[in-house]
Amino acid sequence: MTRSEKALELFASGFNCSQAVLTVFAPEFGLDEKLTLMLGTQFGGGARNGEMCGAVSGALMVLGLKYGHYEVGNTEQKSRAYAIATEYTRRFRELNGSIVCRDLLGYDLTKPEDSAYIKEKNLFGTICPEMIASAVTVLEGVLVDYE
Repeated sequence: MTRSEKALELFASGFNCSQAVLTVFAPEFGLDEKLTLMLGTQFGGGARNGEMCGAVSGALMVLGLKYGHYEVGNTEQKSRAYAIATEYTRRFRELNGSIVCRDLLGYDLTKPEDSAYIKEKNLFGTICPEMIASAVTVLEGVLVDYE
């Protein structure tokens, strides 16, 4: 099963987009599934505010695990981590038009009328899986390119 397929399976099981993306990469960093599911919980739906897409947030957490800044005073490490994150979001935005949940959905989940429409039209079930698959694919490309 590919990472995208596994992420989509997690999403279909009731986990959010951030949880799905982060969790499929967790074993590569020695993290267990429970921990990553818990960590990703608060980032779904653009942190429940329609802000940064949860799938993008999950991918950025993976990039932090791989390339994150952790040494005091290591500005080169920090700059590289930021450059990789910027490249990831550039690629995702290029493919999908935005990294913002409400832009990707076309509606603002924080507005009751929009939230009702999102549910009525099953936008979480149609648009979000596309964003999850895209987030994983872009992430895999960035991980290869910066290896």
